[in-house]
Order: sequence, then C-alpha cells, then structure tokens
Amino acid sequence: MDRMACVELPEFPLQLLLRRHASWRDKPVAVVDRDKPQGILLWVNEAARALRILPGTRYAVALSLASDLRAGVVADAEIRSEIESLAEKLRTFTPNVEPNASEPGVFWLAAHGIMRLFPSYEAWAARIAWLRERQALRARVAVGFSRIGTYAATRCGQDIVVFDSPSEESRRVSQVRIDRLGIDPRVRDALLRLGVETLGTFLELPADGVQTRFGEAAFVLHRKLRGDLATPVAGEHSAEPLCGVWVFDHPETQVERLVSRVEALLKPLVRRIERRDGVLSTLHVRLRFENGTHADDRLRPATPTLDLSQVLRLVQLRLEARTLDSAVEELEVEVLAATARHEQLTLFACETRDLRAANRALARLRAELGDGAVRCALLRDGHLPEGRYTWEPLHELRAAQPDAVIVPPLVRRVHARPVPLPLRPRHEPDGWLVAGFAAGPVEDVVGPHVISGGWWMRSVERAYYFLRTRSGRWLWVYEDRLRNGWFLHGEVE
Repeated sequence: MDRMACVELPEFPLQLLLRRHASWRDKPVAVVDRDKPQGILLWVNEAARALRILPGTRYAVALSLASDLRAGVVADAEIRSEIESLAEKLRTFTPNVEPNASEPGVFWLAAHGIMRLFPSYEAWAARIAWLRERQALRARVAVGFSRIGTYAATRCGQDIVVFDSPSEESRRVSQVRIDRLGIDPRVRDALLRLGVETLGTFLELPADGVQTRFGEAAFVLHRKLRGDLATPVAGEHSAEPLCGVWVFDHPETQVERLVSRVEALLKPLVRRIERRDGVLSTLHVRLRFENGTHADDRLRPATPTLDLSQVLRLVQLRLEARTLDSAVEELEVEVLAATARHEQLTLFACETRDLRAANRALARLRAELGDGAVRCALLRDGHLPEGRYTWEPLHELRAAQPDAVIVPPLVRRVHARPVPLPLRPRHEPDGWLVAGFAAGPVEDVVGPHVISGGWWMRSVERAYYFLRTRSGRWLWVYEDRLRNGWFLHGEVE
C-alpha cells in the first residue's frame, strides 16, 4: 500500500491574519466572512476554542462570550496566492502535491520513492515541517496510508505523526474528536448533542442513517473513514496551465473535424507532459458556439495515460453525445498532469484479467452517457429490502475479493419498483398465474416472512412469500397489508 502524507497549516487563513497583526497572538482571534455583527466565524485559534467559540458562530455571539475577541477578514485572492506559493515549495520534497480544494492550508503529498532519498519517513516529515520556520507558519505533518487517516492525524496536536501500519492509523484516528475536523457546524453540533464526540463513535453509526439524518457531506466522511473512497494523490507538476486554443476561420459542425483539431492541440501538450515524466490525468474541452453559448466538458481516462488514442476516443464519444445546435467558433483544451506510477512504467503487464481495459471501457461509457452512468450496488443497513443497498458511482473497477463460502448464496434479482400483481385467489396456490400463462400457476408457497415498522416515516406492514411456479421459477412477492395489495419484488435465479 502506497504511503502518503498530509501537511496541514492549522487555521491557515487565521495564520495569515496573525502574520499581519502579531500583537493579537495571545488573545482569542477569529477570521470572519465579513466585518459585521452578523458575520460568521470561519476559523478560530485555541484561545477562542477554550472559551467555547467555534467556527460557525455569529460574530456578535462570539463577542458576548469574549469581549476581547479580535477578528478580521482575509481575502480569497490572498489565500489562493499563498497556497500556490506553498505548493511550489512542497514540490521540492515530492513532485506529487495536491492542495485540498475545500479546505485551505491542507496538502496531500505522495510518498512513494521517498525512502530512496531520506533515511526514514520521520526524517522526510521533519524536513517538510522545517518549512514552517522559513515561512513563519505553523505546520503539522502526518505520514500514513489514507487521505482521511493522515488528515485526521494532523488534528491530534502533534507536529509530526508517522504511522507504521494501517491498523495503527485506524486506531489513532478513531480517537480524534469530531469537532477537530472542518465539517459543517450544524452537523458537528448535532453529533455532539447525540454524544458522538470521536471519529470512532461516528464510524459506529449506520451509514444509511448518517445519510438520512445528517446529509451527503457527513455520509461522504463516513465512507472515507470506512475506506470506500480511497484515491491516490493526483498532484500537478506545475501551476503553469497546459492549454491550447484554436479559432476556426469558418465555424465547424463536424465531430470528426473537431476531434482532429483536438488531436492537433493535444500532441504538443502531451509531449511536454512526457518530458516531465508525467501522464495526462484530466482533459477539459471548452467550446464557444456561433450563437454566443459555451460548453465545458471534463473528461478523465480510466487511469492517467499518455495514450492519445484513448483520450481522443473519449472526446469523440462526448461530442457525439452532445447535440451541436450551433457551429463551433472557438475550441480550447486544457490538460492536468500527474506523476506516472511505477506500474505504468513497466514493460509487460502480468494480470490475468485486464482491469485497465475494463476501466477504459467504463471511462468511454461515462464520456458518452455522463459521469453518473456507471454505478454499482453497495450493501447498507436498512429496515426494508430496498433500503439495504444503494447505487453509488463507480470510479474504478478493482480486482474481485470474494469471501470463502460453504453454501453458495442464491442470487435475487430485485425490481427497481415493485410490480403490482392481481389479487391472490381464495383457492391458492393452485390457479394463481403470478407470472402469466407461460410460467404456469403457483405450485408451492414458502412464507410468510413479515416485515413491519417504519412508523418514524411511513408505516409498513408486509408479508413476503417465495412462490414456485409450474415452470420452475421462484418469485419473491409480498402482500402490503396496510394498502391491501400484492406486489412482485424480485425473483430468485
């Protein structure tokens, strides 16, 4: 498993504010979105936290808790400029540096190959932490095995944390307090009221319940803690954009000619990426039409690549799926690069199943049908059968890891919506044509298996049965006792 590091400059905008007002360091200080009583606190220091002043609090409320509170506004442009400067400095320690787009001052660094340059991960982390002395900023570094694990470890209060194993990372992260993470203040306060104070306690909550009660952001955090959304660090080689623009003399409507022009723009950009030992990870294609409208498409190959034919195939599928109501006057392409992984540089592939080819096929489907076209079913804890799984976007197909079983399980095909059935005749099971004349009448019934509850949303009382027809099909049906109806929910194969 590849190592990675998280570098966090705690309350980064707050540090920028304190760098401007050095005399405030011993007082409670906060960064606000606007310098007005109704302004919202975005970042606070430890002195403010000790007075129970947390991000999300109104400026006027915080002043009532601490009359000596100091606050100020830090412009977004200043934050972006400092992040770009720090990212360039961090690239001297590893070429793959990815700033966190949602939380300024957090960076992820890829750590593969570092042991060839440093005697230990501790030495590498200490070298990164030395950056704080040069920039007059506080920094914490955690080296581990996952994004969320290293990110949470930087909130433990230690300047340098190095995990030796994934199990140690999980154990330490479970002890981190929930209010130390930059989550929605309303979600944070709701969890604290329920006694959920640590990430370990939060992880014990059922996933579907988290999504229903606390929203999508909390559900994503829950999935990250479980390891469902693990992704490698995908940093860019340089802040310099790699882009090309073409203005047509005569507006173009032919997809083949547009793809040919994209190819001409991409070739020099791909050569520049190759010279940097990188690969293309993302392609942005922007079209400006003759009628004044614009279109912006973002395409990602299954894995970062230098194979131009793969990328052009995705472009062609996306353009063919788009209806060109007007001719294209201007075409712009921009590429993002990532460092090539070790396995991408090997001469021969030794896999029995070519997962890369499968992922390329899925990438083509996403390019033609949209990013949400490829999904997979994930099991969840739920009361009703339809609540025990959800459909989630599938970003990458991985090797199967089936559990060893003694008795093979039956495969149950479930309908997206239960199919209404005719009322059950009194002389059942003979004569009940559940699946039509071709399947024959019902000859055997197993059940009922009763499910009731749902009073917290919508009362449910169902009696499930397995029915065997004369043709040998096993149907899974239920009687909705509250609504006096029969429904076909699925079939056993």
